[in-house]
Amino acid sequence: MNVAMRASLRSLQRPARLGGLRLGSGLGLGSGLGLGPALGLCSPALRGLAARAAAGGELEVEEHDGGVVVVTMNRPRAKNALGKALLQGLADEVEALRFSPTARCVILQSAVQGVFCAGADLKERAVMPPEEVGPFVHKLRSTFTAVERLPMPVIAVIEGAALGGGLELAMAADLRVMGSGRVGLPETGLAIIPGAGGTQRLPRLVGPSRAKELIFTGRAVYKEEAKDLGIVTDAVEEGAGLARALEIAEVISRKGPVAIRMAKQAVDTGVNVDLASAMAVEQACYAQVIPTEDRLEGLAAFREKRTPAYKGR
Repeated sequence: MNVAMRASLRSLQRPARLGGLRLGSGLGLGSGLGLGPALGLCSPALRGLAARAAAGGELEVEEHDGGVVVVTMNRPRAKNALGKALLQGLADEVEALRFSPTARCVILQSAVQGVFCAGADLKERAVMPPEEVGPFVHKLRSTFTAVERLPMPVIAVIEGAALGGGLELAMAADLRVMGSGRVGLPETGLAIIPGAGGTQRLPRLVGPSRAKELIFTGRAVYKEEAKDLGIVTDAVEEGAGLARALEIAEVISRKGPVAIRMAKQAVDTGVNVDLASAMAVEQACYAQVIPTEDRLEGLAAFREKRTPAYKGR
């Protein structure tokens, strides 16, 4: 890990600095295949720039040089259970990121020791009027889908339990790095089913039969099995999840940002259609990178044997 990475990790372990940072309001690439505006990004070194709190302090957001944004859930008394305030805060931040002209990669983590996210706040749910349950679950589902549809890569760092809605949130990320805890979908033990994407995203990661076994039994698994099954992409030593996520994010931040967004869109769209349609999706996405300045910069840098300076246009 380089000096900038170590400094960044130390800054994330300190209490967040509160400020008035806004993540931007430019048009992104989340919908359609348009290029959108220039990302206007600078050095990929991961130095902390500014931080702010949202959702009454239950969510902290820190943006770094290089376009790496770290979103931290911090609701210790409820083990990051997704109540109305935390869920709304997460939804607001995801919306801001969707239109950010600077974000190249998002890391989602927890500040609460021993837990990533405990899922829906069942204590809050127990006193929720029946007519509010449906809209709340819809909000949960739509927020996780918005995480999944962010135009830039999202990395979930799991250090502790990620059960029920917690795993559903992690599965909405593109990559999952796990250092400790267990992951699982225990909803059938409460006479309900996963309702925020679990019955759909888990089969796409592990296959239908294994997903059924995990959902029917509610069995939770540790990091080694989670990696073997394909639930997480990286299994690391306890406490090393954030460092690994930052390493991945640093590599991503050096690539062409338009190419990264188009690659994500091509994979996410193509995997859900037949191969012929998927090839057409790839062709359409490839067409978006041909007229970019970054493509010419990449060729020039290769020819001149230097590091490319991509600008996102």
